[in-house]
Amino acid sequence: MSENRDTAIAWKYHEATKHSYWSVRTSAHVLDWENQPLPFKIYPELEVLPLPREVPETGVSTFQALGERMPVPGPAADPIPVHPTMATLAHILFYSAGITKKKTYPGGDFFFRAAACAGALYPIEVYVVCADLPDLPAGVYHFSPADFGLRCLRVGDHRPVLAAAAAYEPSLLWAPLVLVYTAISWRSAWKYRARAYRYHFWDCGMILANALAAATAWRLPHKVILGFQDDVVNHLVGVDGEREMSLALLALGQTAHPLSISREIPELPKVTWAVVPLSREEVPYPLIQEMHAASRLRSAAEVEAWRARAFVRRESEPRASLIPLDPIPPSALPDEPVESVIRRRASTRRFARKPISFSELSTILEYGTRGFPCDALDGQLNDLYVNAHAVPPLAPGAYVVHRDRRALELLKSGDFRRDSRYLCLEQDLGGDASATVFFLADLQTILTHYGNRGYRLAQLEAGIIGGKFYLAAYALRRGATGLTFYDDDVTEFFSPHAEGKSAIFVMALGVAGPRPRW
Repeated sequence: MSENRDTAIAWKYHEATKHSYWSVRTSAHVLDWENQPLPFKIYPELEVLPLPREVPETGVSTFQALGERMPVPGPAADPIPVHPTMATLAHILFYSAGITKKKTYPGGDFFFRAAACAGALYPIEVYVVCADLPDLPAGVYHFSPADFGLRCLRVGDHRPVLAAAAAYEPSLLWAPLVLVYTAISWRSAWKYRARAYRYHFWDCGMILANALAAATAWRLPHKVILGFQDDVVNHLVGVDGEREMSLALLALGQTAHPLSISREIPELPKVTWAVVPLSREEVPYPLIQEMHAASRLRSAAEVEAWRARAFVRRESEPRASLIPLDPIPPSALPDEPVESVIRRRASTRRFARKPISFSELSTILEYGTRGFPCDALDGQLNDLYVNAHAVPPLAPGAYVVHRDRRALELLKSGDFRRDSRYLCLEQDLGGDASATVFFLADLQTILTHYGNRGYRLAQLEAGIIGGKFYLAAYALRRGATGLTFYDDDVTEFFSPHAEGKSAIFVMALGVAGPRPRW
């Protein structure tokens, strides 16, 4: 049996990293500010290849970027080649992982990025693997948001390595450009310890949500790839798979002809460029390394078998009458460009306890759950439960979203602001929001189908949906923020409907109040 099929490891990790009322009160963990990791990966020996600072804008509205479904790279796509230019690449990188705001505090400047990130710790790194593009030679590059440039790690077209690592997934045979997303665990674990592994996928999903919207705005075929041989991808971009680990691939664009590749993965030398240490020392969290190692795929055959196990999850049958969602008609939606919305976006720090309309909530749910092209998902793994606090004319209460039916089902009526606040680690944001959306998943079924790697999928999907919620909410001039939670208490609150499910993520939506001065 492969490691990935030994799902006891995923359950061990999940149980060990749960939050509870008592766990947060008995923790002795304190932040060591003198040892805080650098938020940027720095290669001191490599010259920077600057990306265009004057990033072009598409003018495409946020809801068009969220709602339109593009083809995936492959033989069925438009036969006309769609090659990203360096300017297009700069746009996608800037609006997904670039620095969009700078704030000056007594301790110095702090740089905020395009996508939301737990604790603003920014563990996700982005690598570019490309053929010859206009103004950019074929190679493997690291993207540096600090100086908005690329640094070449390998020269030449290494897309065949990625294609072979992913068992020749068709999109990787036809895409001229692939983005590789990795996580540097210590950046998040410094604050969140072993639970940080969950956050890696939320943070990666947030970046992917922006990248998918940007790719759609440019009308680029695209597809997310989650099935690949981890060790091969890690070696290609020069990471060890323990301190820094590959999480996802994003294929972009369309070539006229597929790659000509052999069935052998070429031998490549190790990337040996020096990297500036993140901090004085790094504290190991073996649970993270154990969980990630146990969810690796080690051969093309294992990748193929894993991908073949993708399943369409059926929603549960309603047990009560349904309330149809009432999204804003497309003709009445705000037409603010996606670029402007991303530049404005921030994580709401305080909600005003004012209502949002049911049409606004419906619009956010509608555009956030339309799915995304992916090699391993056909449907949605996470179920969404909503505590509606102030969403007229929807009555206050706890609801479950029936995505396929585009409707809500009332589970129980009442004012659950206090409950939502408690469930969200006793944070005011959870109770002050107009609506608090809880993501829960049937991990037993997911792990049975996907093995330990299914844990990655559930967390990443939640991050992508959450990232889309951010964009939709801000396009409506509303606020949003991601939150953590008391795991078992969330399941208990929504039971018996949620019995057997596991809490994955939380998004709070509402009217933003004045931001705190701190």
